[in-house]
Amino acid sequence: MEPRPLAPWQQQRLDAALAAWRAGRLGHAQLLCGPEAIGKRAVAEALTARLLCEAAPALPACGECRSCRLLAAGSHPDFRLVTFEVNENTDKLRRELVVEQVRALSGSMQMTAQRGGAQVVLIDPADALNTAAANALLKTLEEPAPNRFLLLLSAEPQRLPATIRSRCQRLEFALPPRAEALAWLEAGGHAPARAAEALEAAAGHPGLADAWLRGGGLALREATLKEWAAVARGIASPLTTAQHWFAEPETAPLRLRFVADATLALARAAAGAPAPLGLTPPGDLDKLARWFDSLNRLRQQLAAPLRHELALAGLLAEWRALMATTETRR
Repeated sequence: MEPRPLAPWQQQRLDAALAAWRAGRLGHAQLLCGPEAIGKRAVAEALTARLLCEAAPALPACGECRSCRLLAAGSHPDFRLVTFEVNENTDKLRRELVVEQVRALSGSMQMTAQRGGAQVVLIDPADALNTAAANALLKTLEEPAPNRFLLLLSAEPQRLPATIRSRCQRLEFALPPRAEALAWLEAGGHAPARAAEALEAAAGHPGLADAWLRGGGLALREATLKEWAAVARGIASPLTTAQHWFAEPETAPLRLRFVADATLALARAAAGAPAPLGLTPPGDLDKLARWFDSLNRLRQQLAAPLRHELALAGLLAEWRALMATTETRR
């Protein structure tokens, strides 16, 4: 299957980077930052292809030269991808990038490019570098070499040490205008009404809307919010609901995200915006804010080996009590 063409907002970022490169102003370290699923990886891959391509710089990546074919085959000797790897001790994917990975790339970047052109390293996600790995990367950033490029991808650049951020040029991604996002979703084969619904649910984020439409996320959102409302109305059990949500661990983070987004919508409804699911916004916004904070703490702890369904059951019980108080005042 042919890769999908870059979205307009992605092409704009790529064009900006290539214009800087052709003018000799592209720094050796680029920090591609912006919301998750906005297309940073697609732009980084397109930029990598052009930097390694053996065609004239004024042209786009040709896709036909030896370098382009090696890159497409995943065997280009002057390209390295640093991302999550399997931990040999546990046979599970690591949740951080470790110092050995950075030391390996630092050593390779000190060598002459095997194809005689550029060398490119893509680090995704850069904000997953642990402290030792970040310190090792800093040494590489402090010793730039001609025609060596580091592309760091991050949805949370604030998690990177300031010493690393300060040594990178930023290529920032923002959410596109609604009309542009809708046109892109419809061009991808989504029905207009469904595309608009998904874009609204994703708070204007076309990448998330597309992923949810293709992967069943929008249907999962609808089901989750109905179950959440049932808990609020005393129809569903907090414990049973929590156990149901964590019965499929891979979808639990997304369910909690949907609930967090809906909680924010309820807070906005207190100021006059439409309330989700017909729920009445709680009168005690301080309690709502504390509940929201507790929910987000649970979301951040999902990687830890804890009984998350019990913690969620407790939160849902608090949610029911909060909403019961609200209903009593109506």
